Amino acid sequence: MRIEEFVEKYGRKYSELLGIDARKEKFKWFLAAMLFGAPIREENAMKTYKIFEKAGLTTPEKILEAGWDKLVSLLDEGGYTRYDFKTADKILEACKNIIEKGGIEKIMKEGREALKVAKGIGDVTIDIFLRELHLPHNPSPYAILAAKNHGLLEGNRIKKMQGIDEVKLEIALMKLGRDYCKKKKCRQCPFPCENGVMRDID
Repeated sequence: MRIEEFVEKYGRKYSELLGIDARKEKFKWFLAAMLFGAPIREENAMKTYKIFEKAGLTTPEKILEAGWDKLVSLLDEGGYTRYDFKTADKILEACKNIIEKGGIEKIMKEGREALKVAKGIGDVTIDIFLRELHLPHNPSPYAILAAKNHGLLEGNRIKKMQGIDEVKLEIALMKLGRDYCKKKKCRQCPFPCENGVMRDID
């Protein structure tokens, strides 16, 4: 497997997997980022976003209209049973503040800290949101770990590679770091390295 194939296989953007045009549908992507920001499996976050979408809850107004009980029910259906109350509170508070402040795009102009529009929205959520908009953000610690282990770290940043989408590379490395490097599963790694340098494999 060449690095281009590795990135193509493991680096698909979550917004694309969800059918969201992140640049044109910023609130939808922000909603998804809030779901991904919870300490829960990404499969559950994706499933839950789809449940919200099917229910027509992809605008701040529709979500506020649905109310807390409805959100908790949908979150439970998606697998958020341990975090349903807290996540419902967070989403409702965020929607209320986004409407009051004139929308997500207006808030973005004030900087990343302004995007913390509700209790529970921290740096992880904001970095997920900004990453797929190709805006300045802090890479996932898992991506940094994998980049370091595979010779793709320059200083504290992931090395840029000609012809490879930076966001897709970061996502692929994040999965590598989370599922293999952190767990020291070097033998099972889909993209092993030799002497700390990523190598192509057949």
